[in-house]
Amino acid sequence: MVELKLVIAEPKSGKCKQVQLNEEQSKALFGKKIGETFKGEVIDMTGYEFEITGGSDFCGFAMRKDLPGTQRKRILAVKGVGIKPGRDGERKRKNVAGNTIFEKTAQINMKVVKAGKEDLFAEPAPAEAEAPAAE
Repeated sequence: MVELKLVIAEPKSGKCKQVQLNEEQSKALFGKKIGETFKGEVIDMTGYEFEITGGSDFCGFAMRKDLPGTQRKRILAVKGVGIKPGRDGERKRKNVAGNTIFEKTAQINMKVVKAGKEDLFAEPAPAEAEAPAAE
């Protein structure tokens, strides 16, 4: 049972939305890499086009664009995803996940490249509050 969480960002408005994908929709994204774009029809969002910007695996390790494949590695890095800046020249050994989406990917971060007709980020209409009954 593979279910992915998508975090979709709209750069123009600065809004984000979380979407849970079912197993069939998740399998359509397997093999895609960070930086790739894909059509929204794959995840039932017609008219939209998305770019994958990052993600994390089932243990919470961040996906890194410059690490090919699906494996997790312990890298020695100066800056980038998963590295907090320290002193000048300081390097840190960190666990990071590869740049390819696979069965053990838990979350995918993406941004809207081309918007569709329907607004994904429209807020639901507020429910009308009932006035207290007059006595």
